[in-house]
Amino acid sequence: MALRPTNPQDRATRLAQTNDMQQDVFLREVDDAVRQDRLAEAAQNYAKPIGAAVVAGLAVLAGYLWYDSHKASVTDAHAEQFTTALDQVEAGQLDGGKAKANSLVAEGGPGYKAATQLLNAGILAQQGKADAAANTFAAVAADTSAPQAYRDLANVRFVALRFDALKPDEVIAKLKPLAVPGNAFFPSAGELVGIAYMKQGHNDLAGPLFAAIAKEKDAPDSLRSRVRQLAGLLGVDTVEDARKAAAEATPQGEGPPPPPAQPAQPAPAQ
Repeated sequence: MALRPTNPQDRATRLAQTNDMQQDVFLREVDDAVRQDRLAEAAQNYAKPIGAAVVAGLAVLAGYLWYDSHKASVTDAHAEQFTTALDQVEAGQLDGGKAKANSLVAEGGPGYKAATQLLNAGILAQQGKADAAANTFAAVAADTSAPQAYRDLANVRFVALRFDALKPDEVIAKLKPLAVPGNAFFPSAGELVGIAYMKQGHNDLAGPLFAAIAKEKDAPDSLRSRVRQLAGLLGVDTVEDARKAAAEATPQGEGPPPPPAQPAQPAPAQ
């Protein structure tokens, strides 16, 4: 069988397509070269600012990490120092404990300053210097930079020291916001407010307040015993509450131990 002769027109078409493909490849290579040149130029122009920004960011991060670590170590050191001061005071070394705590006032921040002032006031009270102690407690209570819990404690201690010199209205005004169930200082503040009510003749307010304090399980037993007696004197019965609490503390099926058996008495001689 004879082959058909090649069509010149088909050959020209293929050549044209080949040229087009080569042209596309060439144009792509040119575009890539142009982009690379632009990237190189941009890198040359902005490399130093970008590098400086990266270095600055790393420096800031390193500084923050160092500060955070340093702050934590300083805080631990302050806590250990204040704990040592408390231990010295409890051991009767009042002057040494006071000096140890006073060194924290300048560098320990508002919290340690207030805690140190409270410690100093407590030492003054133990030494019988009630006026100086009361003035220190009053200073902490009025210090708006001190933590609120320290200010409340200072307020309670101030009123306790100055209770006889204060009018009942003043006691109530200072401590009534703290004499509410749920407040950390409710038992101590409530007792003082209740006694102030009694001085005013408001036994109807004092009795229920004493009864509420007697129900506070977190209050010291000595304080609960006092307010329970005061409530009883005012006609508010808290004995039932005490019996209920004792019954709840006793496991079911258990009760008070039976009285010991008495030894048999010998029969009288005839």
